[in-house]
Amino acid sequence: MIDIRGLAYFVAQIDDLAEWKHYAENVLGMMTSTAPGGGLYIKMDERPFRILVVQGAERRYLSSGWELAGEGAFKAALAELDAKGVGYELADAATVAQRGMQAVALVSDPSGNRHELCWGHLSDCQPFVSPQGVPRFLTGDMGLGHTVMPAPNFDATAAFFRDVLGFGLSDIFNFRPDPSAPPVRIHFLHCNNARHHSLAIAEYPVPSGCVHVMVEVDSMTEVGRAHDRRIAHKVPLSATLGQHLNDRMISFYMKTPSGFDLEYGYGGLQLDWERHSPFEFTRVSIWGHDFGVGQQEQAA
Repeated sequence: MIDIRGLAYFVAQIDDLAEWKHYAENVLGMMTSTAPGGGLYIKMDERPFRILVVQGAERRYLSSGWELAGEGAFKAALAELDAKGVGYELADAATVAQRGMQAVALVSDPSGNRHELCWGHLSDCQPFVSPQGVPRFLTGDMGLGHTVMPAPNFDATAAFFRDVLGFGLSDIFNFRPDPSAPPVRIHFLHCNNARHHSLAIAEYPVPSGCVHVMVEVDSMTEVGRAHDRRIAHKVPLSATLGQHLNDRMISFYMKTPSGFDLEYGYGGLQLDWERHSPFEFTRVSIWGHDFGVGQQEQAA
């Protein structure tokens, strides 16, 4: 089984890098710099970047970078992919250098989402100093946060993450937008860290290539300050402030310049997987999180 430690980074694409630079610095409260070979590094902790934005005509999410423990774990992962008959490609030197890793393997899941297995991040020992005074984001051994991917080929995609990449099931939500139709399945998945979920898969297509990504701060004050910055910079709201039932995250959702959503939250559960029992929850949130507000803003 492949031993994934966390979401090391994600890669997004946009036609105008200046939009992401403005959004990252002035709304998210993160630092930016130029990536090797072009593109934008977005820094949220001691690593040189956790978000890479590259230039391209289509605004979308491109790939998720999953970190392995070391070279031995990376070689074992390639052997597991070979044994399971899963095709992969070793990234070229320029891609590896841009990702700031020792090696990267590119693989796609059965719904067409691209994933990058990697090990050995570069470190320049430079501190994170937020341009908006955000004290810190919760990253470290838990990775940058979580990502939620479209999985219209749901059963095969769920099996891929469980049986090939080694993710475990945290819990289940069966979304019922039409009571007369079968439910839309969403599975929340964890890897080898304490974060409630580093990945979720949703049984529907998404044009931007991602439902949302989540970043976590260490206080409700910072969530509120980010919400004020969102308003000041006229960033569309996707869901109102609320608290999720499954991971207890208190958060709001807003649009990114690449078209997918970003959840900005505080207070997510950290779990002992030897003691946790997966369950099905029947409502998204304990309170708040009105996702209709995003549709209302688009209509306006």
